[in-house]
Order: sequence, then C-alpha cells, then structure tokens
Amino acid sequence: MPHLWHHAAAKSAHAHLNQVRRDGTTPYAAHPGRVALTIAVVFGVTDETILAAAYLHDVIEDCNVDYDEVAGQFGGEVADLVAVMTKDMRLVEPEREKRYRQQLRDGPWQGRLIKLADVYDNLADAVGEASQRKTLGKAREIFTMTDGEEELAAARRHLGALIDAIVGDLESG
Repeated sequence: MPHLWHHAAAKSAHAHLNQVRRDGTTPYAAHPGRVALTIAVVFGVTDETILAAAYLHDVIEDCNVDYDEVAGQFGGEVADLVAVMTKDMRLVEPEREKRYRQQLRDGPWQGRLIKLADVYDNLADAVGEASQRKTLGKAREIFTMTDGEEELAAARRHLGALIDAIVGDLESG
C-alpha cells in the first residue's frame, strides 16, 4: 500500500499543474517536492504526516483546494498542518503577513518545521542578489521565530548554515 506522502505528492503535483515558479519556467510542483525532500533528507525527519503536509503546504493558498478536501483525503492532522502554512489571501498584505506569522507561532512545531524547509528551499532557489536578499530576510525571520525549540534544532542548524553561505557569497561578490 502506498505511503500517505506518496498520495500527497500526487495530489500536490495535480493541484499545481500548469503553475510555475517566479522564474517563469520551473514547474511549481518542484517546490513542494523539494520541501518534503529537505525535511526527510536534510533535516532527517521521516514522519508520514509531516511529509504529506509538506507536499501539500501550498495547495489551499495557491490552488482550488480547500481544508475539507485535504482533511477528507489525508486526515485532519495533515489538513491542520497545511492550514497553519496557509495565508488568508482575503486580507490586505500587512495584516495577512502579521496573522500568518502569529498562526505559525501559535501552531504546532511541525508547521514551523515545514516552514523552515520552505524558506530553506526558497533561499536555495533564489537567483540574483535582490532575490537572495529578500529571501534572506524571510529566512532570518523564521530562524529567529524557532529559536529554542528542541524539535527544530537540526533543521535550524541546516538553515543557519545555508543563511551563512548565502551571506558569505553576497559579501564576497
């Protein structure tokens, strides 16, 4: 029987069909796949629920998928993690970001783990100095937000190393 994350990967790929990353060419589905791989391979976390939520972390926010659909197909725990990762697009930008940061802080550590992997991938994928600097700000914010959380120590070490490498490249370039 296929794993939960396997079904989530397929659902994510289907939901993000025809979407591309900001570069205009990379299929968007590559991003949630890399987020899940970062969690499993780089951060060393192989929990099925977390990996499924990582694959699905953008489907409510960016696709024609709602919480009930995620919960019906993957269970409430996965849907709750995806909801923690979802910005309320009905709000204006400053309020939306403020509420999003608060729901990440108030949510379970697994949501912040997915967010660490999300910013890790976005930072690793950033091309050009302007994009790298903008993404560095977001990476530092989630890095600071997760300070002192034992469950996130390994993930924070990896993100910290990537932040340091990007800063070093920017300063030497």
